[in-house]
Amino acid sequence: MSSALIPSISCRGTDGVKVFEGTHFQLVEEFKKESSKTCRMAMWSPDGKYIAWANGIVVNVAETDKWSVIATFPKPKTSGLQFSPKGNFLVTWEPYQVTKDIPVNTPNLHIWNVKTTQCVKSYVHKSHSKWMPSWSTDEKLLARNLNFELQVYAVDKMDSISHRSDPSFKISDYSISPGCSMYFFLCYIQGSKGQPSFAKLLKFPNLNISGLVASKSFFQGDRVDMKWSKPGNCVLLMTSTDVDTSGASYYGKQTLHFLDVKGTSAMVQLSKDGPIYSIEWNPNGNEFCVIYGFMPAKATLFDLKCEPKFDFGTGPRNSSFYNPFGNILLLGGFGNLQGKIEIWDTQSLKLISPMEAPDTTHLQWSPDGQHFMTSTTAPRLRVSNGFKIWHYSGGLLFEHNIQSPNELWEATWQPLPNSYLKEFKVSTKKVIGIKSSLPQVSKELYRPPGARGTSAILKFLEEREPPSNPKAVKSIGTGLSQAKLNKRHERKIKKAAVEKFSLVPVENSPAIDSSGILSDVQFELTGDEMIDKKLKDLKKKLDQIARLKAEQTAGKKLEVNQVEKIQKEMDYTKQLMELSLNNK
Repeated sequence: MSSALIPSISCRGTDGVKVFEGTHFQLVEEFKKESSKTCRMAMWSPDGKYIAWANGIVVNVAETDKWSVIATFPKPKTSGLQFSPKGNFLVTWEPYQVTKDIPVNTPNLHIWNVKTTQCVKSYVHKSHSKWMPSWSTDEKLLARNLNFELQVYAVDKMDSISHRSDPSFKISDYSISPGCSMYFFLCYIQGSKGQPSFAKLLKFPNLNISGLVASKSFFQGDRVDMKWSKPGNCVLLMTSTDVDTSGASYYGKQTLHFLDVKGTSAMVQLSKDGPIYSIEWNPNGNEFCVIYGFMPAKATLFDLKCEPKFDFGTGPRNSSFYNPFGNILLLGGFGNLQGKIEIWDTQSLKLISPMEAPDTTHLQWSPDGQHFMTSTTAPRLRVSNGFKIWHYSGGLLFEHNIQSPNELWEATWQPLPNSYLKEFKVSTKKVIGIKSSLPQVSKELYRPPGARGTSAILKFLEEREPPSNPKAVKSIGTGLSQAKLNKRHERKIKKAAVEKFSLVPVENSPAIDSSGILSDVQFELTGDEMIDKKLKDLKKKLDQIARLKAEQTAGKKLEVNQVEKIQKEMDYTKQLMELSLNNK
């Protein structure tokens, strides 16, 4: 490797591929610059030992000890690259096509041995999405999904499939745990119309019902995202729908589930409505951070019991990044947000530094855990392209600007093996940096000519919530659960309704739209058709009662049978809970 402790930085753009050393950020002279303007991909191996890039003619692999090219693969149309976890294999993917010279079912995905440069496996993968095979951390297993079947190969015997999933499972997506001692597969089985979808956690090699460790059922899930903890004992499953039928969100609807290898499964309860923007595990595997809710978004730290440990309050944020040691958490708002960043100490749960990095399209921590890089890249932004290196205290240490008309497409840190990493003590001392050469964006609000020279009145749609510790608040008896908050809100609505309708006859009251109101009661399907039908009927009745109560609170006069229905709420709730508990 080029340096014992300091990682390098690779840049890919219109002027090819370049590598900067990580001390003074000068170009690495030993690396023969790739000058091709059509470099589609550039990638480091997970241990940082190799760098590979596709220049539109061949795929090159260079060793980072001497920066010399050790392998060349004649694949000019390569649009995807993947290294195996230990860097012994390189996967190349080309778009599938059939021409006069390329017959049907010609393999477009190839797995190469980096040292011998021999192709060890080839097969057809037509889709542009999810083309990457999954590897076990020790490189003993390779898995892929073909025609709703999970196929697992032994890496030393890739000629034949060693294990297949049960044909009845119809697996749409999957993810393998990162651990080495035992292998687990989380499989997503999409339900047909009117039927629930399932997430099943299977213990290898039993990819059938006998290997089932945990299961979770849900209805709203057009697609899923799976994120394992680094130790490989827990996994988060985010289900998403493309359309929110309630009309509350343009971005669809997301829910978050938790499963572990002990058989535990639970839904992560989020205290604010809205989309889920980011889910990130602490590398230590003992907690995870979720950013969610309509803007200003909320960020909460959860433990492995899915209970909130700390609430970072609300703010303009949609991304979270842990450094490699897990002792610093970065919260940021990028994309259509202004680039505000908060750096938090995860041990003391104190804010180290607030800062801004506007126009950031990519952020990545350095392997040393003390520096991070923000970059502005095309095609997301075609002006002010370049990258900046920051210290976690907020100081800008270096910036590299790309002069127009050139563009920067990608900038990434070179990874380092775990044995090279040394944890440090987080300090609040500010590191003095440099001033950016880029012009600063004006922070003044735009005011039309007619309003200039007068005093401004700012109105915020929602007040920001400050950071808080839910457990500490609860212990002194001042905290309110979500149920109590809902009751308080309900009382406020009732009081306002009484004041509003005290002078207006009930008969003349406006119509109340309660179609979007649902009961707070939650339940899980059991898999038994008869019991699930009863559960759905009870939930439907409770939703009707919730709408009637809302109408009653707003001042509408109910019929006798509607009042009697509201009085049965406790009975329905009790029946639903008994059915859920007795059939788990």
